[in-house]
Amino acid sequence: MHDPMLMLTSVIAVVTRAFGVQPAADRPDDRGAVSIEQVLWYAAAAISVAVVAAIIWSQIRDTASTPVQSPSAP
Repeated sequence: MHDPMLMLTSVIAVVTRAFGVQPAADRPDDRGAVSIEQVLWYAAAAISVAVVAAIIWSQIRDTASTPVQSPSAP
């Protein structure tokens, strides 16, 4: 099955490695500016929410599409 936390961790790891993001503590002080790290964290969070929602929606759709068996008397 799908593990949402594993998927979130994987997305964050891939995004931060792909863009070579430095931790905020290693950069000079630029208050008020939005860092690429913040943008990537929000993007990773949005993507992971979308992935989890798609997984849940597909499970709901699959369950809803199964036919209901009418009960029969013994």
